[in-house]
Amino acid sequence: MRFVKYQAIGNDYIILDSPAIELNEKQIRSICNRHFGVGADGILRWSKGNKGSFNLRIFNPDGSEAEKSGNGIRIFARFLWEKEKHQTKFSINTAGGRVETKVSEGGGSVTVDMGQVSFQSSKIPVEGAQGEVINEKMEIDGQLITYCAATIGNPHCVVLCEQISEDLARRLGPVIEKNSRFPNRANVQFMQVLDRNNIKIEIWERGAGYTLSSGSSSCAATAAAYRMGLCDSDISVHMPGGDIQIFIAEDFSVRMTGPVVRVYEGTISEEIFD
Repeated sequence: MRFVKYQAIGNDYIILDSPAIELNEKQIRSICNRHFGVGADGILRWSKGNKGSFNLRIFNPDGSEAEKSGNGIRIFARFLWEKEKHQTKFSINTAGGRVETKVSEGGGSVTVDMGQVSFQSSKIPVEGAQGEVINEKMEIDGQLITYCAATIGNPHCVVLCEQISEDLARRLGPVIEKNSRFPNRANVQFMQVLDRNNIKIEIWERGAGYTLSSGSSSCAATAAAYRMGLCDSDISVHMPGGDIQIFIAEDFSVRMTGPVVRVYEGTISEEIFD
């Protein structure tokens, strides 16, 4: 089973080079296991779509399927750039909507039009009163937090913080992810606003756990900061794995630019599934 592995500021994905391969949940877990498998934050499955587009399915290391992944989309665009003899623009269909991508000269950076962010509870979804979920309060493990909820094709909970840390994300992230108000669970961002053009986030990712970076999380966090008037429309998102640049239009459409690195390619042995 041939594969290629890439990383996008510390978020690593495996792409199976054959679109015909089908995997079950147990096999996905085995491949993504960092001690007994190849090790990854997820697996990207693809096929050719209509009118020159490509279909992308994104699987978390726990075997669940994600609607969208900003880093995964950038990685897949880089893979296509290599496979399609350096064509630079690709339309990619995900469960969270179609996106348009452009790979830079040399392939080291990819820009993605990620779609429009919504804070509407019915779209995210979030249980409770209908409307935008902005500056809401909830108690988590005896601690009162302020949060916004958003979707860019997948659900997010952005927690406003004066200071953030890996410990905070690991401690509160899994509790918030599975909170009953998020029926589809949620990706969780702990956000610290540095100034009008810079934020920091720590991330607990649905189905993956603590992660060094996330493209869709960067989009959700910056949109929340912009919606609350805390930041301007051009924002640098600083994460433990590195930085992503986000531009937000007035209608909350988001354009993301960030790096991608090819790590290695190889063959997965069938033995790991025994």
